[in-house]
Amino acid sequence: MKFVIEHLAKSFEKKQVLKDITFSFEAGKIYGLLGRNGAGKTTLFNCLNRDLKADGGNFYIEESNGARRAVVAEDIGYVLSTPTVPEFLTGREFLKFFMDINEKSLKNPRSIDEYFDFMSIAPEDRDKLLKDYSHGMKNKMQMLINIIAQPNVLLLDEPLTSLDVVVAEEMKQLLRSLKQGRITIFSTHIMDLALDLCDEIVLLSQGELEVVEKTNLDSGEFKEKILAALREEENA
Repeated sequence: MKFVIEHLAKSFEKKQVLKDITFSFEAGKIYGLLGRNGAGKTTLFNCLNRDLKADGGNFYIEESNGARRAVVAEDIGYVLSTPTVPEFLTGREFLKFFMDINEKSLKNPRSIDEYFDFMSIAPEDRDKLLKDYSHGMKNKMQMLINIIAQPNVLLLDEPLTSLDVVVAEEMKQLLRSLKQGRITIFSTHIMDLALDLCDEIVLLSQGELEVVEKTNLDSGEFKEKILAALREEENA
């Protein structure tokens, strides 16, 4: 399976944020979407999730047999940098509500406590109101919803930036374990995080996507190539 973007463009008034985004993402890989703050990473994700209407271009799923089909809502999972959860519900109520309304589309659902165990959420926290969860725990709940839904394309918008080191490492291990059979696109402005977690690095610079080959990572040449491209964008 592939997720294919062709000539996607988006402008805000006179500023063209996405110029001509054309790329093919393959299942089974974590792609690091690297770019400066303000480069358009979130704009790209919002267009792919259809929270924003693109000015031009399209995107579609290409199945393993070569057949193309339109992207439907169930194909896309989106984890925001700032978790958005219904704070008036407990963690258990939130999961039950999500599982109830998506009952027909869930594949091999587990029990709620099995999902909590999988995400390492302690028993004493499962019946707390989400408003009393830490940022990291809210982020875990947001990830858990996407694990339950099993989308074909998972968009992660800087999900680890504000987490403590233990939770961030748990999330990285989780993402590595879940990458088979789906396309994971991980947005970040932290180069070392992208190099540590991702199979492929894609640079968003001056409104376009460019693959940066992860060849000789220890030489410093790879990092310098990325930094040079980001400096070029800053000076543009």
